Amino acid sequence: MTYCVGLRLNRGIVFASDTRTNAGFDNIASFRKMHVFEVKGDRVIVLLTAGNLAVTQAVISLLSEQIDTPGDGADTLHTVTTMFQAARLVGAAMRNVREIDGEALGLTADSFSASFILGGQIKGEAPRLFQIYNEGNFIEATGDTPFFQIGEHKYGKPILDRVAVPEMRMGVAAKLVLLSFDSTLRSNLSVGMPIDLLIYRKDTFEIGEQRRIEQDDEYFRKLSAGWSEALREAFAKIEEYTGVN
Repeated sequence: MTYCVGLRLNRGIVFASDTRTNAGFDNIASFRKMHVFEVKGDRVIVLLTAGNLAVTQAVISLLSEQIDTPGDGADTLHTVTTMFQAARLVGAAMRNVREIDGEALGLTADSFSASFILGGQIKGEAPRLFQIYNEGNFIEATGDTPFFQIGEHKYGKPILDRVAVPEMRMGVAAKLVLLSFDSTLRSNLSVGMPIDLLIYRKDTFEIGEQRRIEQDDEYFRKLSAGWSEALREAFAKIEEYTGVN
């Protein structure tokens, strides 16, 4: 399974993804689910993937091939002029893969399940964030809903719903996203470390920070322990239930 998050802020976008694709008793596999398309000084585009690994890898490979060997007049992620056009390009790639491989996969929802979070900034517009569905259609993040999740999202969603606001500082947002991962990791074994984290700051047009957080990462361990302690303290301070009089 997978868990990926993109959080759009006034100051930029924070992205994170796990790396686990299988979690059987004796077969644990990991693959990168964060893919970056960067032209320094002009654009940073980040694509997070969830779903059937063969499908998502085929989409990424198709998008990369378009960049390496562009057709006459054909747009690529390095040439589109807006993030909206980038989202349409990813959606078209998904439909292309479905058309080529759909018959072999049976075109069932389970066999062809794939979804993406696309975010970043192209010079001339503000940072934007999209969620692209299995069918290739998509929606864009707004001030009311500044984040998207794909994969095993239900455990990490409550804290994002309660805390995420566009005005957050980037460091605070990164802490929030990692706490949503901590909740998910504790509740679902199909999501696993390491975690890929990327912070993009508005109008820099280059990756600000990209790192892989391993199981023994000191900050993540302190974050997890501190959050557990804070929850226990908050729980203890709430008046206990005494029944109906």
